[in-house]
Amino acid sequence: MKNLFRHWDNLEKELSNKYIMLFLDYDGTLTPIVSTPEKAFISREVKELLIGLSKSPKCKLAIISGRALKDIKNIIGLKNIIYSGNHGLEIEGPKIKFEPLVSPKYRMILRHIKNNLQQKISYIRGAFVEDKGFSLSLHYRLVDKKQIPQIKTIFHETVISYLVCNKIKIKPGKMVLEIRPPIKWDKGRVVLWLLTRQIFAAQKGMVFPIYIGDDATDEDAFKALKNKGLTIFVGKPKESYAQYYLKNPKEVVGFLRRISEI
Repeated sequence: MKNLFRHWDNLEKELSNKYIMLFLDYDGTLTPIVSTPEKAFISREVKELLIGLSKSPKCKLAIISGRALKDIKNIIGLKNIIYSGNHGLEIEGPKIKFEPLVSPKYRMILRHIKNNLQQKISYIRGAFVEDKGFSLSLHYRLVDKKQIPQIKTIFHETVISYLVCNKIKIKPGKMVLEIRPPIKWDKGRVVLWLLTRQIFAAQKGMVFPIYIGDDATDEDAFKALKNKGLTIFVGKPKESYAQYYLKNPKEVVGFLRRISEI
């Protein structure tokens, strides 16, 4: 990956005459990673930037988050933008409303797994299960490092029978293990779907996608947009499908400010 700011002059020229569809992850991208999800507040500076971008005639804004749709909407609080929660399982925006058709059996399995996990981790300090409606997240950021292998063992022992029968999917993230419906849908697929809709709405092929994210779940989007737009990883440079990187959310803010001024 290349440092984005070192190549900004060329990128600025490329972006200057394009209609941009801007896809933004939230946790670790617009706000630093914190100990628990409820502590990740959006700053006034970021909120003002998003307001400006949402009103720009040269930009369409979409928030693509692993959080539940209701959660991410409450945090951002803007109208006339697209929200995608649960890694694309829930989508809402102008003339868009989508959620997956999941069976009552899947919901029953999710409740069963949730109850089992909560019981098994109850004695491990710092571990907790987040219920996001269509998915579950087992968080272990606050767990003593010595107990992390134990947490992972408990998780896999709890879900393995459902996993091998294709009744659920699992996905690791930053200090979190997630359970999702067994459907072929991820951030990559949702980004391509939203991009296609926007191109159709614009009645031209000049929509240029930019995706910014920091987690393993964002790699699906980076891969899907290869050779189609601009992909940016947030964090220390590593092996990734993204073309460029920004060091932290503070640099993301700097980049968004430059985009808003083009």
